[in-house]
Amino acid sequence: MTSEPEQQLGVGTQDAFQRLWTPHRMAYIQGENKPTGPGAGDGCPFCSIPAKSDEDGLVVRRGEQVYAVLNLYPYNGGHLMTVPYRHVADYTDLTAGETAELAELTKQAMTALRTASGAHGFNIGMNQGTVAGAGIAAHLHQHIVPRWGGDTNFMPVVGHTRVLPQLLADTRKMLAEAWPAS
Repeated sequence: MTSEPEQQLGVGTQDAFQRLWTPHRMAYIQGENKPTGPGAGDGCPFCSIPAKSDEDGLVVRRGEQVYAVLNLYPYNGGHLMTVPYRHVADYTDLTAGETAELAELTKQAMTALRTASGAHGFNIGMNQGTVAGAGIAAHLHQHIVPRWGGDTNFMPVVGHTRVLPQLLADTRKMLAEAWPAS
């Protein structure tokens, strides 16, 4: 015997919880914080983040040429990015020093994520160009996404969303405290 779904009150169409709402994603979809053009002065968030406090910018670690920052629209809890301070779009345009520091901060990020959250594995990579999926193609950034056994469930498959169990400010603090000494 199946029962009728309970009536839902409030805004939206009655659907008996068949739809999952993630209104915070609308900011990303509508292009909030996206640059207006390809130049460093065109509102590039990766150029403006270093001028903010670590807490306000979600910066976890600052190097001499590269910094590590939490992704504002994460694929998973603890999703970090390593970003050169210099506004450069292509990996082949990095200097040898930037390339080395990007790699070193990526290694340190992995260590911090393992220490802080017990990550079992990682997805690490860059999307070079808009056609390759780069949300902000004009400023290179490398993603470090921690993974755990069984971390994919029905939410991303059915609901097309992720459930993050921690606020970004708390994640930033936890990772900054777990970051290995240089």
